[in-house]
Formats: sequence, structure tokens, C-alpha cells
Amino acid sequence: MDAIIEAVTLGLHQIGAVKFGRFTLASGQTSPIYMDLRLLISAPALLQQVAELYARRLETLEFDLLGAIPYAGLPIGVAVSLVMNRPLIFPRKEAKTYGTGKRIEGQFQVGQTVAVVEDLVTSAGSVLRGIALLKAAGLHVQDVVVLLDRGQGGRQNLQENGYTLHSVLSLAEMLTILEQHGHITARQEADVLAALS
Repeated sequence: MDAIIEAVTLGLHQIGAVKFGRFTLASGQTSPIYMDLRLLISAPALLQQVAELYARRLETLEFDLLGAIPYAGLPIGVAVSLVMNRPLIFPRKEAKTYGTGKRIEGQFQVGQTVAVVEDLVTSAGSVLRGIALLKAAGLHVQDVVVLLDRGQGGRQNLQENGYTLHSVLSLAEMLTILEQHGHITARQEADVLAALS
């Protein structure tokens, strides 16, 4: 396993971004594990490492703009934009009722290609909603890049809609790193994977 991926995984555990218990996800699914990647905004050195991992995945892709999915994907998108020196836009979750009433923030031209950045993917529902807004504004999307693929159907949902998912690591890989470093037991790892399969 790549040393920076291992360091990021351990860093996420250290800041409390990896939680075990019983959680209801945005997709409506219940889960024995929750990833709170919003905590990255309070850990700038870790966020920098995360941005560098995204940049590795993105550097082989063809795109004009980064497009971050709010809210968790937005600080990651800003960090990646700074690391890569690439422009960033984002679709608003809600329409503005004041000012310009924009649905997409940032500068773009109709016909440009956007590489979508999100924190993680479960079912990909929030990503697909964001992509729909980008496409409605005349933008093209082919690729979605996430830190973590939970392995719960998101990759397939994106593929069925014509998009390619690029993840830094899978939930199974993350659990293996945590188990190898003694942060969880082999039993916990097996229980989480069984519950999510």
C-alpha cells in the first residue's frame, strides 16, 4: 500500500473522521461505520495530503474545471484546486433567492468538461444530483474522483449513467490499514465488511 494513502488513513482515524456504531447515511442506508470527512477542514496538513492524492488521480484525466459537490466535497475541491492550480466551480444545493440566482458558482463556459470531486461515494445519489445541475448549465462530465469508495453500489450507479469513478481507496482497503496498525480488530473489520455486503 502507498505510504501516503496509509498516512492519510491513519490521520483520518486520529482526527476522529472514522466512526464505528450505527449510522443512517445520506443514501438512507444504515451502516456500522461513518466517515466524517468534513473534519478535514480542521486538519490542514492532512487536507493537503488528501488534495495531493486527488491530484494523482486527476492528473491523468482530461478536464477544464474541477467541480466540487457541496458540502463535504467543497473544501476538498478548494484544496485540490490550489494543489493543481486548476479552476473550481460548484453546483449549489439550493437555488439562490437573491443576487444573481445562480445554480453554479464560479466561472465557466458552456461546453467545458468538469471533473467532479466528492469526499466519498455510497450510492452516488448526491453526486448524480450535482452532475445533473452541471449538465443543465451546459457542462460535460465524464469522471468523478473521491477519496473513499464505500463499495455499496455508487460505482455501478455512476457507470450506468455514463460516468467513471476514480477512488483513492476503498473502504475494505481502509479497514485493512486500520487493522494492520491495531486501531480495529480483525473481527471488527470482518463485521463491518459483512454488514455492508
